[in-house]
Amino acid sequence: MEENSDLLARTHYSVIELFAGAGGLALGLEKAGLDATMLVEYEKDSVATLRMNRPKWNVIHEDIHKVSFKGEKADVVSGGFPCQAFSYAGKKLGFEDTRGTLFFEFARCVKEVQPKVFLAENVAGLPSHDHGRTLQTMLEVLSTDLDSYTVQYRVLNAWDYGVAQKRKRIFIIGTKPGYHFEYPKPEKAKPVLRDALKDVPTSECASFTKRRKEILDKVPPGGCWVDLPIDMQKEYMGKSFTSGGGKRGMARRISWDEASLTLTCSPTQKQTDRIHPDETRPFSVREYARIQSFPDSWQFAGSVASQYRQIGNAVPVNLACAVGKQIVKTLNAGLLTSTVKQPSQVRA
Repeated sequence: MEENSDLLARTHYSVIELFAGAGGLALGLEKAGLDATMLVEYEKDSVATLRMNRPKWNVIHEDIHKVSFKGEKADVVSGGFPCQAFSYAGKKLGFEDTRGTLFFEFARCVKEVQPKVFLAENVAGLPSHDHGRTLQTMLEVLSTDLDSYTVQYRVLNAWDYGVAQKRKRIFIIGTKPGYHFEYPKPEKAKPVLRDALKDVPTSECASFTKRRKEILDKVPPGGCWVDLPIDMQKEYMGKSFTSGGGKRGMARRISWDEASLTLTCSPTQKQTDRIHPDETRPFSVREYARIQSFPDSWQFAGSVASQYRQIGNAVPVNLACAVGKQIVKTLNAGLLTSTVKQPSQVRA
């Protein structure tokens, strides 16, 4: 019983992360008790960001195709690989058929490391990508071709986990026999912009052109292009004015009492305006980071445009932490169960 108590008290495990970006996922997992032993990232500014904030992290600045994971050990493999379609003509849709895609590199790492748990994060629209065939292939590879993993997936909204942003992402979780993962339950508290941007540090900020600012000055908090005079609607929207769809992201000013819409990589794209509640400007770099639940101490390398891109691409830290805590629970519980091999399965 004493040995079991020690196992239950364990809170720190190792993780290898791929496509690490600016560290949102890694930082959230770290807060949950998952310590990064290797992070692979190719983009130089993101590498600089990781090394600047965590000098002790083993950050590999390399094309992932050239990185071998043979001999590496970790409790968890994580990563948010870009979504790519596969070619289906005459294919069996197996592991080797995904070669050349970044998903293949993620699957290769899992195959070589054999972690107890893996976490793959991607866009919320992945289930419908290429009419669902992309996700289906991924699930078949992860649950069958890699052997012995039980795989499940769920789309989570960051707003349900302490993030003042309506940002949905899919989380695919795979577990070895003897380990059972349960997704985090939504939290009751739903933070809004007012909560996230209280006493935010000053920082550099993108700006609008003079005429664009004159038009956007007319949009009230919580409003968008439909709140503009008709002549300004036509001027601002251009060809989009007569196109289909709601287009409610254009000229969108966020109010203090709502969560932000999903942040993008560029704060000045007209299709996805995210305007400050009081000032007619995009959110600043530090405001972007706050909305993504990065701590103020986390600094970003590179140009202002690069910093926006890094933050906009990141997994919200608090969302990653919520998932990470469930992984730690899974690993703790799994240490006390039998590791008798169980058949693989996939469930949504």
